[in-house]
Amino acid sequence: MTTELHADCAIVGGGPAGLTLALALVRQGIGVVVLEKHADFLRDFRGDTIHPSTQDLLAELGLLDEFLARPHDDMPRVTFSWYGTELTLADFSRLPTRRKVMTFMPQWDFLDLVADAAAQHPQFTLLRSTRVDALIRDGDRVVGVTGTGPDGDVAVRARLVVDASGRDSGLRAAAGLAPTGVASAMDVLWFRVAKTAGDRYPFIQAGSGLIITIDRNDFFQIAHVIPAGAWHGTDADVATMKDRIARISPRMAEAVSSITAADVHLLRVRLERLRRWFADGMLCIGDSAHAMSPAGGVGINLAIQDAVATARILGPVLRDGTPAASDLRRVQRRRSRPTRVTQFVQRRLQGPLIAERASDAPLPFGLRMLRDHPRLTHLTGRFVGLGARPERL
Repeated sequence: MTTELHADCAIVGGGPAGLTLALALVRQGIGVVVLEKHADFLRDFRGDTIHPSTQDLLAELGLLDEFLARPHDDMPRVTFSWYGTELTLADFSRLPTRRKVMTFMPQWDFLDLVADAAAQHPQFTLLRSTRVDALIRDGDRVVGVTGTGPDGDVAVRARLVVDASGRDSGLRAAAGLAPTGVASAMDVLWFRVAKTAGDRYPFIQAGSGLIITIDRNDFFQIAHVIPAGAWHGTDADVATMKDRIARISPRMAEAVSSITAADVHLLRVRLERLRRWFADGMLCIGDSAHAMSPAGGVGINLAIQDAVATARILGPVLRDGTPAASDLRRVQRRRSRPTRVTQFVQRRLQGPLIAERASDAPLPFGLRMLRDHPRLTHLTGRFVGLGARPERL
């Protein structure tokens, strides 16, 4: 037997984009059902950087104080170590925001915060452990989705379906939406290393490649950028990885000595976006519309900005009726330019991030400019901290 639900909006994917959109819509009195395939949000190696612009949005939602009450770490500027030479990449001190810091919080804590806030509204329903299988159509129009949950089959009918299920979305293909990709030059290896009292590493270390270190209090979460296609999980790959890390950060060599292939999670970086973000009755946002590189940690914040723009543009439409294709096109027009600008910058960063250089190699031109002209770090801070087009509720 199939359980059938009705909503104004069905959102597929309980990530940052999906839950932020849900919260912004239910605050307008719009009925929302979110379908999330996992039982909880406890998944590692996800984006954890909450930028100043996103913290302003949390303040607009009345959630900033509760956000700050949860364990977090603040970073007023992004620092960079080039074979031991310390530089500042981005300075947030002059941003026109409430908080002039980039904040690190495990994504599961952030999602719990947003989901709990949405659950205070009777218009919100979250279906966990529910995998979406197919679209429901009325002629050519998408009018809902079907899925499988812990209690059996589920059908959710809605005036709008929003796909926020991420870069591996199958729904967009079912709707006839295909991304155009830009070949990525890099992949990212994620793993953990043990932490002992007094251990500290720079946030970003570079030279012969790149290492990003996130302090998780009990351990360090490491992102190591490598050339695309260079990792196959063999013992030789592990040895190469350890050698690269030792050259970039000799202090980290011992910490990674016990790492095995089983400890490493591979993220294949894709830079792609849909030419058209919508079909009749369905809209894609976040990574479903545009897969981003981890460079700059902007993916989660760009996805949230998509959600805010969607709620502001389509909320009034959903209160009164059914969104037309022209309404969905307004969302894409609003958000496509910042997506293109951000992906352009990320493409330009790929080469420098993975280049093999000797320890006595000169600083790359861009880093020399930041070193010699510190005011430029406020511009990079603005791009990272606000994004190409910040959104307000």
